[in-house]
Amino acid sequence: MKKKWFLLVIGLAAILILFGLTGCEQASTASGDVSNFNFSSQQNGIWVTGQGEVSVEPDIAVLSLGIESEGKSVAAARDRAAAAMNDVMDTLSSNGVADKDIQTQYFNIQQVRRWDRETEEEVVTGYRVTNTVTVTIRDIEKVGTIIDAVTDAGGDLTRINGINFSIDDPDEYYEEARKEAVADAKKKAEQLAKLANVSLGAATYISEGMFYAPVARAEMAVGYDEGASYSTSISPGELDISLSIQIAYAIK
Repeated sequence: MKKKWFLLVIGLAAILILFGLTGCEQASTASGDVSNFNFSSQQNGIWVTGQGEVSVEPDIAVLSLGIESEGKSVAAARDRAAAAMNDVMDTLSSNGVADKDIQTQYFNIQQVRRWDRETEEEVVTGYRVTNTVTVTIRDIEKVGTIIDAVTDAGGDLTRINGINFSIDDPDEYYEEARKEAVADAKKKAEQLAKLANVSLGAATYISEGMFYAPVARAEMAVGYDEGASYSTSISPGELDISLSIQIAYAIK
């Protein structure tokens, strides 16, 4: 009997000691002792974002054009569209556009319908064939000439959907924009350090944000006087290539 009481006393003592240690840890934390916590390194130093931008003249044009034909039958609409597109392709080739720079973008054959009031239902009146390609023109000076040539080749079936301008190899311009962004970031960091009365240390973190080259869209200007002949005027303008750099500097 005495042995059982002895074991019970030892068990209770162990439980009391365990609760006592736990209470000490909670009290230590509640009193503000956070010396053992590790804060994220991203909360240290001076963090800045620099911007870099370069304006350049585009050197390629991407033209979206196509042929749209209608006929009483699929075969009639298709044959007419195919003949017109072949003439357009030959014209592009004769104007120096390589085969690799022509890509089919969209091809579709669909029914043409109208509403019949007498029968109160839709009836098929024919078929429409649409064939669209994107053409990369590497000689900017010939854009207007090529537009005029394909329009003549395709006739009334020609559809010009739009034109974009871009840079074939923008890497060198990104390098220049990157230099400007880094310089901008450092200038901001130096100003912040001066205002805070601290010394700027070495860079501890560098990240490049998403860069982009907005695609310029041109308007096709054509004067009109019935009976006269005009050429299409295209102005490519300029593109702004920009990027951002985020840098963290240590504080000495």
